[in-house]
Amino acid sequence: LQDLEYGRLENEFRHTAPVATAKVVCAQGSRLLVKRKEDDTLVLPTYAQVMAWAKEKGWTHWYENEVQYVFRMQEEDYFIWMGEAGAPADTSFCYEPAMTLRQVKSKNICYAMMTAWHLFDWYRSNRFCGRCGAKTKHDEKERMMRCPECNNMIFPKIAPSVIVGVTHGDRLLLSKYANRSYTRYGMIAGFTEIGETVEKTVQREVMEEVGLKVKNIRYYKSQPWGIVDDILAGFYCDVDGDAEIQMDESELKLAEWKKREDIVLQPDDFSLTNEMMLMFKKGKQ
Repeated sequence: LQDLEYGRLENEFRHTAPVATAKVVCAQGSRLLVKRKEDDTLVLPTYAQVMAWAKEKGWTHWYENEVQYVFRMQEEDYFIWMGEAGAPADTSFCYEPAMTLRQVKSKNICYAMMTAWHLFDWYRSNRFCGRCGAKTKHDEKERMMRCPECNNMIFPKIAPSVIVGVTHGDRLLLSKYANRSYTRYGMIAGFTEIGETVEKTVQREVMEEVGLKVKNIRYYKSQPWGIVDDILAGFYCDVDGDAEIQMDESELKLAEWKKREDIVLQPDDFSLTNEMMLMFKKGKQ
């Protein structure tokens, strides 16, 4: 998902005012405002459109200073609307769940919206200082909320996590989550605990979810995943000893070994999980 067509996201923070054509990400809870074109690509509203809708509907809670700069992509500035946005006047735009956006063709826009959502959620959750309770202010030089009373500095939350390709000869361990709407095959995953290395996270998560010991832990690649505020580190490892699965049924509804030729990939190529499954299927890992 993060491998953009043209290079990298210019995510350095800077104070800048939006121009009329700047793209604006608007949210209602965990839903984001987009227009779907006939070819299933996405379009975001511009700053001019958003402000026009606000004035037309008389929304008194729409103020220009609630639009926050987030990054620059392909020579265009992107902003997020920090209020709870209402329905747009242009009915070709609608709010869609953030998790469904990965299923569309607009990889660049999808990545931008997921990253903007990550920042929206962080800004929304840090309007007040967790140390003294005072209202926070945005720092002038970097992306940071600062408390004017106790000088507490609050940086964006980035949670480290792992995705693990457990191998046993020509077989890969695939699983499905329990009690979730997502029903595709995936791999063992989990968040890093405090005081834990990511390698220890790999060992712990595999043991907790399928009861296996692992060895030869080797890093593959990382991926930012803004919807859940994390940076996902991908690892491959080998079973150490007994390969009989002891599945934790509270976490998983299925866990099984799959030969390379039997691996069924996910329907999109946006996730690190899918890429790692593909690499093993091709015999490259």
